[in-house]
Formats: sequence, structure tokens, C-alpha cells
Amino acid sequence: MREIDRRTSSDYQIPSLSLMQNAARACFAAISKHFGGELAGKRVQILCGPGNNGGDGAALAIDLARAGVDVDVVLFGNVEQTKNDARASFDVVRELAGVSAGSSASVDLKTATLSFVECESVTHWESITKRQCPYDVIVDALFGTGLRRPLDGIFLHVVQHLAQLRRAREQSSTVQPLIVSVDLPSGLDSDHAQPIGAAVDADLTITFTAPKLANVLPPASHLNGKLIVANIGSPTELVESVQSKIFVTDADEARAWLVSTRYAPGSFKNSHGHVLVIAGSRGYTGAAVLCGDAAMRSGAGLVTVATPASAQSAIAASVMPEVMTTALAETDRGAVSDEAVDHVMRLAAKATVIAIGPGLSAEDERTRRFVYSVVKQRRTPVVIDADALNCLANYAGNAGDTGSGWPAELQGSESAPLILTPHPGEMLRLLGTTDKAALDDAPAVVREFAVKHKLVLVLKGARSIIAAPDGRVFINPTGNAGLGTAGAGDTLIGIVAGFVAQAYASVRTTCVSGWPKEKPDALEATIAALFVGGLAGDFAARDLGMRTMVASDVREHLSEAIRSLDLKGEQP
Repeated sequence: MREIDRRTSSDYQIPSLSLMQNAARACFAAISKHFGGELAGKRVQILCGPGNNGGDGAALAIDLARAGVDVDVVLFGNVEQTKNDARASFDVVRELAGVSAGSSASVDLKTATLSFVECESVTHWESITKRQCPYDVIVDALFGTGLRRPLDGIFLHVVQHLAQLRRAREQSSTVQPLIVSVDLPSGLDSDHAQPIGAAVDADLTITFTAPKLANVLPPASHLNGKLIVANIGSPTELVESVQSKIFVTDADEARAWLVSTRYAPGSFKNSHGHVLVIAGSRGYTGAAVLCGDAAMRSGAGLVTVATPASAQSAIAASVMPEVMTTALAETDRGAVSDEAVDHVMRLAAKATVIAIGPGLSAEDERTRRFVYSVVKQRRTPVVIDADALNCLANYAGNAGDTGSGWPAELQGSESAPLILTPHPGEMLRLLGTTDKAALDDAPAVVREFAVKHKLVLVLKGARSIIAAPDGRVFINPTGNAGLGTAGAGDTLIGIVAGFVAQAYASVRTTCVSGWPKEKPDALEATIAALFVGGLAGDFAARDLGMRTMVASDVREHLSEAIRSLDLKGEQP
């Protein structure tokens, strides 16, 4: 972002002060929208650090005051310590504060008052807080993207004060004050998901040009509140030219994928792909049902659930009537056996994609051999989840593998990609470690794993992370805490498999002869599946509440999620 800001000024002759003023206007617009455009008579406190983030706050104070808002600006430090654009903004604030105190300068503040205080000690700050002004908004403009160490001293006291106000607000069920952060809640390191110390817990954060990791990755992102990404003037081509390899997916990308795989006149079940779900075991049939039903509901043309013989009747009685089932050879514990490999490979020859893992069990060596053999011999894309991941992480191969971590010889390929969907615990097993700190820098970890093994990796979580074989990383913004419920992961793998099946089948059906006109893309299908699945979860939470929603509710809201993105494509 610093490079983008610098080049915006040097290459496009947009003054840096203009960027600061545009940032202030973006904050003004967000606050105004929150109050329905009715700002006159509101009272706002703006807490400013001495750097550019504080300068943004000072520029915001000017805009608010001119709109009839009573503004109290607190600069932690003194104006003489500020530099460049921040200094220019603070000079104007100081001048306007003089106007509101009776100066004869000709600047129209309507009926608003503007006060300005330089605060350089904890004692002074405590005296300010004792005034107990009933603010409608408190703006955090202390630190932006440059912070690298925990807050201390007076800034720590400020954060603690805001936390105290928030607790008091929640206990009394009031809505004031609204806490707004400029660019990033102060106290966060913009490049890391893990908070480095105490930080502001905002209701609304307005960040500029593009989100930072701490804006979108939990637990840091939980402190952002509602996030708004504002364009402040940096050209799109400049943002793209820095060649970031970390992206946040959005509705446009999911919509583009849905448009590219629309049901066309004359299409039929084979046009939309056949998902072979290998799942379930004796006593663990629900996961297979959820996965198979989700694959069917996601738009796949055919779905077959292959499951151990003793589980088949229970699964057949529970799945949607459109879902087929077939029995597999099993161990004495009712889990799939390696004797089923040949049968499964014959089934796979008729399938577009394999989804393997939900409810499979990973306790028996014969089951682990089965999973390894299926993945090793595949000729189609394979989506691997749950117990299949655990089987592979614990597999003792013929090459003397220690059984700890992902088998190095299993590599994805363009024609038969691998898509892994672990939660953090499963990811640690794939890495061969129990140290939770190994995932502190999750984007870097998933990128390294995906590149090393040439596969697509989805690390599930409050903000799922998708890594590609080429090193790109995508953060999915949809979903909510209600998805942390039994079976949500089984439903997700069904959606992913259903989307991958449609991607591969829709390309094949456009063939004139030989190789398809365009190669299918498992990564794009996976990104779209995560976005749509999370959106379906958001709609389910809206209708049912997060507490009471269950995994099957996500499946039942897939239709609404897809139609909200591509209504035209869903009409006959």
C-alpha cells in the first residue's frame, strides 16, 4: 500500500494530500450513511495519532465540522511533531478551532463547534475522559498500517478506555457511541491475522484502496466490525501492477463462474457432471447423506454415494431420492476396505469428480490403504476431506513413509487435480505437527503446502483460505459463526464437488472433437463454491439465526444464494 500511495503521486501526479482528503471524505460518507445522512447536531470525538492516520482523522474533522457536526479533536502529541500532509491538516484544524472560539477568520462552520486539544500525558488524557461527553461517534485515527509493536503508554490507556465504553454500551443496550476506525483498528499489525497486543474493537472500519490481511483474517478481522473498502484515487491498473498474490474473493467472481456454467437449452444430466461420493461407515451415515445431498442440490447432474455395505441401507433411506447409492466391501468394523479399490475405480471411470472422506473412519490400516490407492490411481479431480485427510496423514506407504504428514508422492496434476479441504486440526496433521503456532501465518503455510504438492488447498475457518498450485491465495469473505455446526464441512465438500463436476462436464460438453475448447479450472470452481456456500450460510442465519441453523439449512438456501448472484441464468 505504501508503494501504491507513492506511485499514485509520482506516476499519476495525484498529490498525496488529495489522497488524505479523499480518505477523509470516504470516512465522512460511511458515517453519514450509518446515520441516514442526518449528521447535523451529532457530536463526534476524533482521536488522532501524530502520523498520516491521524492526518486522515484531522481531515475528517474538517469535513464533519463543515457539515454541522460538533467535533472534538484530540491529538496525542503536538502539531509541531507532525509532518507533511498530516501537519497541513492539523494546521487547518487548529485554525478552525480558533474560529469556533471566536476568531474572525472567514470559514463557515454553520452551527457546529470544533475543539482541538494536544494531549501528551496519561494524566491529561484521564482528565479528558472524566468530562463524560455523550458522543454519538468516536473515531480511532491513532495508527494505520505502519504499526509493528504492541501499543503501550498513553495509547494503551486510550484503547482500554474505548473497551470500557463498549462494555458499558453493551450492558445498557444503547447504540452510542459508534466506534469507527480509520484504515485499521489501532493496535493491529496490518500484515498479520494475530493481534500483537491490545487493539481497538471497532463497529465500523473504513480501509482504503484494498483490504489488508488484518482487515479480513480472524481473529484480527473480528475487531474491524463492518468493513468498507473505499477507493481514494489510486488507479486500478496501478493496484494490479504490484502483483499481489493474496486476494479477497467477491460476488463478481462467483457470478462469473455461475454464468460460465449456466444450464443451456438441450443440456441434460451428463452435461452437469457426475459426483462419486465415497463416504460413511457403520454408525456414521449422516456425513455421507449431507455430502451427497449438497452435491445434488449444488447443480450436479448425477450423484452416487459409495459406502460400506452395512451403511448403505441407512444412507439410501435418508438421502434425497435423486441420489444413488452403492455398496462397498468393508472391514469387520464397518469401514470401507482396500478390497473395494477395484470396484471404486470402475465407478470412478463413469464419474466426473470424486469426493472422499466424510464419515469414512481412519482407524483401520485397510481403510487408509483404500484411500491412498484411490487417490493415487485417480483419473479425475478428487476432493479430499475429513477422515480421508486423516487416512493420508497417517498412511504408512511402501516407500518407508513415517506416517506423519501428507505423503510426498501424492501430487496434483492439471488433468486430475487434488482439492484438500482441512480444518485447522486436520491441517496440522497434514503438516505432521501438533504445534498450533504452525498456523499463525496461515496464508504463507497454505501457499507453501499447495505449491509444494501442486494442489488446491482450502483451510476451513471463520474466513476460509484457498491456496493455488501457482502460489496465489484467496480469502473467502462469506459465512458466519453458525457454520461451526456438525455437518457443515460435509455439506461444503458436497458443494465443492458439485461445482467442480459442473466445471469439468460443462467444458467437455462444448467439445467439437478432441481436447475441449477451454480447459476446466478446479480452482475457479472451488473459489465459487466457497463463496456460494458461505452466502447460503449467511441467508440461513438471516432466516433462522446462527444458534439454531444446522448444516442441512445451508443446503436448502443454496438456491437463494445462486439466484441472488445470477437470477437471469436460473430462469427457463
